Amino acid sequence: MTRLELSIAWRYLRSRSASRLLNFISVISIIGVLVGVSALIVIISVMNGLQNDLREKILVASPDIRVLTFGDAMVMPNWRQVMESVKAHPGVAAAAPFVLTQGLASRRGDHVEGAMVVGIEPASPNAARVTGIRETALQERDFSFVTTSGEIAGVALGKRLAERLNVFPGDSITLITAAGAQINPVTGTPVPRYFRFEVTAWFETGMYEYDNTYLYMPLAQAQEFAGLGEAVTGIEARSIDRWAADRVADSLRSALVSYRVVDWQEQNSGLYQALKLEKLVMGVILLLIVIVAAFNIVSSLTMVVRDKTREIGILKAMGMPSRSIRRIFLAQGTVIGMVGTLIGAVLGLGAAVVIDRYRLITLDASVYLIDHLPIQIEVLDVMWIVLASIAIAVLATMYPSLQAARLYPVEAIRDE
Repeated sequence: MTRLELSIAWRYLRSRSASRLLNFISVISIIGVLVGVSALIVIISVMNGLQNDLREKILVASPDIRVLTFGDAMVMPNWRQVMESVKAHPGVAAAAPFVLTQGLASRRGDHVEGAMVVGIEPASPNAARVTGIRETALQERDFSFVTTSGEIAGVALGKRLAERLNVFPGDSITLITAAGAQINPVTGTPVPRYFRFEVTAWFETGMYEYDNTYLYMPLAQAQEFAGLGEAVTGIEARSIDRWAADRVADSLRSALVSYRVVDWQEQNSGLYQALKLEKLVMGVILLLIVIVAAFNIVSSLTMVVRDKTREIGILKAMGMPSRSIRRIFLAQGTVIGMVGTLIGAVLGLGAAVVIDRYRLITLDASVYLIDHLPIQIEVLDVMWIVLASIAIAVLATMYPSLQAARLYPVEAIRDE
């Protein structure tokens, strides 16, 4: 684009004293693009923040990778050999056995709550730190499971589960299970087994499912509770790079063909797919604001062409080619789109930073599991939004610029 074309485009943009309507439409076009881009950046940042916050809450108690057996038994007798293979595998930072079963929890027998019982290694300097569950203990207690008598035989309850059972560290609860139970020869039903445990800790992850139903105990007690003997449910592992867990899991599947390997994304695939779809839909809906602003650009430039018909005819009569006329109006629309996009990007990023830093939008933590609206700005998302907005603005200039380029000089000069 030549300096002459740019100077004429700039003159047409600012020389509107004869037509206040054109000025107003151009301003509306810029505001439309501005609002669309800023809203899109803020909403996408909120969606990213929610995804990241939810992911971190899920992975507090859920490992990056789980190695399980096939079938319904969920029993791994030779787990030590499997664990050593997992530990030695490239990309694995730590691995440990776990037991996962279900049971009923009661304090005095008058009120019973269902619980997911998880058996892990007690907290110690040598214990493998596969998940962050040990860092969620409350009241200065830990996951060492040490009772008041000095035995490693306690349990740690989720805060919501403990509140419903009305138990505190130092109290005792009864756990009931049918796993490993004998069959009553008269009724043909399993005879429940009862275990008494001391509550040694509460924990709070911020994830409703964990705080409401999960209960942790030492691995040895969990094996006895689940009737597994020396076996475990499986092996849980932490990858060096959480985002590479799927590749590490694929590699483990090839190495452990007799076992089932699932990564954290596969374990929660339904939830993450729903969040991705929601993010996509919100992005498309808000992008419509920019598209509506693009129609304003079309109408604005069409009116400019109509207003400058005689000037265009004179320029073409003086020898200016059609492609130059087309570029003049293309430059006008591009400037409108870029100004709106850049201002909108600055306002959107500024609003996102302020909302996150000062926590302007508070939420009820008991309902939403978070106390404020999380924000996470992704540079790639911002770049795509800016590029898409500018591209839409440029495409919007095509029709009016072609309309201007097709004018015949004689007819344009005679236009009244």
